[in-house]
Order: sequence, then structure tokens, then C-alpha cells
Amino acid sequence: MENYEIERKFLIAFPDLAKLSRQATRRLEMVQTYLTAAEGESRRVRKITEAGKVTYWKTEKKRISDIRRLETETEISEDTYCTLLREADRERRPIEKVRYCVPNGHQTLEIDIFPFWEDKAFLEVELSDEQEAIALPPEFHVLREVTGDKRYTNAALAKALPE
Repeated sequence: MENYEIERKFLIAFPDLAKLSRQATRRLEMVQTYLTAAEGESRRVRKITEAGKVTYWKTEKKRISDIRRLETETEISEDTYCTLLREADRERRPIEKVRYCVPNGHQTLEIDIFPFWEDKAFLEVELSDEQEAIALPPEFHVLREVTGDKRYTNAALAKALPE
């Protein structure tokens, strides 16, 4: 399915995982591998495990602005996933993370916990338009907004990870 992803991203202090687990309606374990792509575009595959069920996804994104991207996301078979892994970007390591989905009014907060960070995490929220207001709950201590800061993309983290 092709659509626009309109998203803001925040660097937050590492949350209380017990409290986060109680708040979350979904918990997804992800392995995200970046594939080779043209300049200004991003291609990746994900293996997602949720409640014991594994699914595979291919995503292509093209940057429109700091907050908006054209996104095409497709569920794929395990065989297609394994085939696409041959196109992995050799400059980037696969990213492992656990995503907690937390309802927040009509929005859903996605909190990504990485095994290589003990003091911080990402909080992302997808918006219906670029001007939509966000009221983040006080239990998430925002260190700073990193929307549009290329140093805080998953692709940049994948490049910075040691082998």
C-alpha cells in the first residue's frame, strides 16, 4: 500500500519498561535490514515477531520533507524476505529493536527500545497532517525532538553500529 507517512520523532529518556508494558497494546520484536537504494530513497525489510507470530515486510520510502515521506509497505513471504536479504546494504548493520505501541488519545505512540542504548529510546508518532498537535504524556521524558535530524534515523544508527 502506498501512502504518505507524516511522522514526528523524539529522543526520550529510557522509559520504565514495566510501566510501558502495562500501557502498550502491542509489543513487536523487530529485525530491520536496510537494502541498497538510490540517493534520497530508503529500502528495508523487517522480520516482526508479535505474540509468537512472525511476519515479513518490505518498505520503500522517499523523502518529501523532514516530516513527510512517500511510503510503500508490503507484507512479503519468508522466501521473498530471504531473497531480499541478498540486497542488504553492506555499510549498514541490521537493527534489532522492541517497539511498544501506546494509545494516546486518537494517536498511537511508538516507543522503540534498542539493545545498544541503556539511557535513551525513540518515541515516534504518526500524524494525519503536518500541523496536527501532539500532547505527549508526562511519563515520557523528552530529551529533544529529532524529527528531520538525520543522525537519529534508524538507517544512520545501522551505519554507526559496530560489527
